Amino acid sequence: MTKLSIIIPAYNEENTIEKIVTKLINTELIQDVQKELVIVNDCSTDGTRSVIDQLKSRNPEATIIIHDHDKNRGKGAALHSGIAIATGDIIVIQDADLEYDPSELNKLLKPILGGFADVVYGSRFIGGQPHRILFFWHSIGNKMLTFLSNMFTNLNITDMETCYKMWKADIIKGIKLKEKRFGFEPEVTAKMSRVPGVRIYEVGISYYGRTYEEGKKINWKDGVRAIYCIFKYNIWSK
Repeated sequence: MTKLSIIIPAYNEENTIEKIVTKLINTELIQDVQKELVIVNDCSTDGTRSVIDQLKSRNPEATIIIHDHDKNRGKGAALHSGIAIATGDIIVIQDADLEYDPSELNKLLKPILGGFADVVYGSRFIGGQPHRILFFWHSIGNKMLTFLSNMFTNLNITDMETCYKMWKADIIKGIKLKEKRFGFEPEVTAKMSRVPGVRIYEVGISYYGRTYEEGKKINWKDGVRAIYCIFKYNIWSK
């Protein structure tokens, strides 16, 4: 039976972690795919860990694995830990906020289960799904980073920075990753593009973005780092 490992990096997400985990538990996956939730608590200083413990005790039927970092290491580092721990046949990232809808995981699963894809990206920029209107310069930055990444990878991805990335487990576990923060996105895309024979698909998803007041963490420094990582992992450390 196929199993999906859902990796949830969490840092100070006590206001949203219960809602997202509850949604994931209640989401029915196509073709009887089973799910495993791998929550990586990146040394949160609020009540995130307590909320996770309560969720696990209230949902004994759900497979919930909790991994703690002894210090805050960044989103990329949390994903490294989650990927290493995951036992599923397929692995996907789910942020601990409410920007991405777990019911749409089935859209990403379909090309893999159908035997067409090894990797599926969920794009916020294609399809007719709802998108919250937020920051103009963020959208320009995302498109610029995606364009620059595509120039070197020779892919025609529309949303390289998307959270929703899904891989067959052997693909992602076979990639040696280094970036500890938001440089994860361009690094994994660059290295994935060089996997021999890899089949990459993209599906349109909705996006319920949040403001900085609501807890958004990425900033312009992360954008600069992403540009550096595009050059680093496509040219200098190829």
